[in-house]
Amino acid sequence: MCGIWALFGSDECLSVQCLSAMKIAHRGPDAFRFENVNGFTNCCFGFHRLAVVDQLYGMQPIRVRKFPYLWLCYNGEIYNFKQLQKQFGFEYQTLVDGEVILHLYNRGGIEQTASMLDGVFAFILLDTANRKVFLARDTYGVRPLFKVLTDDGFLGVCSEAKGLINLKHSTSLCPKVEPFLPGHYEVLDLKPSGKVASVELVKFHSCKDEPLHAACDTVETLPPGSFDLETVKSNIRMLFENAVRKRLMAHRRIGCLLSGGLDSSLVAAVLLKLMKEINISYPLQTFAIGMENSPDLLAARKVAAHIGSEHHEVIFNSEEGIQAIEEVIFSLETYDITTVRASIGMYLVSKYIQKKTDSVVIFSGEGSDELTQGYIYFHKAPSPEEAAEESERLLKELYLFDVLRADRTTAAHGLELRVPFLDHRFTSYYLSLPAELRIPKNGIEKYLLRQSFEDSNLLPKEILWRPKEAFSDGIASVKKSWFSILQDYIDQQVDDLLLEKAAEKYPFNPPKTKESYYYRQIFEKHYPGQGNWLPHHWMPRWVKATDPSARTLKHYKSATQE
Repeated sequence: MCGIWALFGSDECLSVQCLSAMKIAHRGPDAFRFENVNGFTNCCFGFHRLAVVDQLYGMQPIRVRKFPYLWLCYNGEIYNFKQLQKQFGFEYQTLVDGEVILHLYNRGGIEQTASMLDGVFAFILLDTANRKVFLARDTYGVRPLFKVLTDDGFLGVCSEAKGLINLKHSTSLCPKVEPFLPGHYEVLDLKPSGKVASVELVKFHSCKDEPLHAACDTVETLPPGSFDLETVKSNIRMLFENAVRKRLMAHRRIGCLLSGGLDSSLVAAVLLKLMKEINISYPLQTFAIGMENSPDLLAARKVAAHIGSEHHEVIFNSEEGIQAIEEVIFSLETYDITTVRASIGMYLVSKYIQKKTDSVVIFSGEGSDELTQGYIYFHKAPSPEEAAEESERLLKELYLFDVLRADRTTAAHGLELRVPFLDHRFTSYYLSLPAELRIPKNGIEKYLLRQSFEDSNLLPKEILWRPKEAFSDGIASVKKSWFSILQDYIDQQVDDLLLEKAAEKYPFNPPKTKESYYYRQIFEKHYPGQGNWLPHHWMPRWVKATDPSARTLKHYKSATQE
């Protein structure tokens, strides 16, 4: 994890512009570099480093003797850099996993480069010999990337939008900042003036397609069309374990978030098992957060005792949670209701990890609900085919919601997030399974995933079959949800008249509740006029829902009342 920033064709003094790069300093607390591009005085790179791999030679922009005309700034981890080196005979100058991007580009161009990377990444690649700039982002947008491109060719790129919104430019009072689409790369021509012109934006990978890099994976390609249940369960276990194993690549201490739900518990259990296998000398630290006696704290305690982790509990009260709202929205760069609610706990637990421990690389369970149909509303899907379509839609929009939350709340405290459920091989295999296999069964969501690990003894049975509990709900008591606590407080902060006129003040995504108005007001204070970063609020489908919380749905109520 780090922070990347670059400008091409700036009309303003770079020493003034580079102040914007300092807005993302939290993403790389270990070191900072600001570098001009030879021959292009109005082009530059800024880089904030969190040293996780190759602590000696990992500064960026990366440049190697073999390709003096290439400049690379990237944020991410490339898990297959050693396999690619072996397959293509690359000679690396450093131990940095991202160096492989330069070699792949030299060998086969940008399309092959982006498609062959097994990992999470956002990068800016400059080729001064061919006068090209390339931008690319991984399939699910696990690593963030924003850009601004003006009509006259001034380009700004940054890990977070806050590093671009105050840039100065002669022809535009307020250049449009927008997220760079996951699973895409963009080609831009670099003019002698340092300005750029976009040539094409290309989608290089779709979540359903087996990735091109599967050909050189440590797990061989699986034969297509074999849907015998025992084979499917075995493949799910094997690919998930492989997803966790490849993410062990780190020179810093590994920890794991543990809510006591199925997803984080599976990650923690497999992670600890693999750490023992490769003789990692320190114990795995797991981290749970909640209010006193919340369901998550109690469940996480059971899991930690079962797997034998060094468990940490972070207990917070409603006042601490409410006090964090503004800094959380500033970090997130969104006003989505369910994202803000869920982010507060994750932000506070990340703050604890940074202050009280030496864990830096943090595993988490994001992506599973979207992939394995874990949301309560999937019980109401009209058909398995529509449930499968909804699953894909959610995966495509992860970068706006759960992945955004997970990145910003951890990055705000200099931590690096790893999400094995979003492994390219694992997701493409799961999505290739017949729609009928993936739907909830016997009133239980994620049935196939649970079934796959039933005989593994990785988790206690009551955890493996624990019903879905949204993170923002599980951290509070069953009697009073976290969203109810928030709404009670906000009710006193927002006047009825303000809400009545909300559509006039915010015509795009107008707030419908006092809670959404309150979040929008804070967002607009820090990011005025940028409401379009969120195309729509996250809401459940196929149910008449007025609130995104699972606890408002009939299925949850009947399950808790039994």
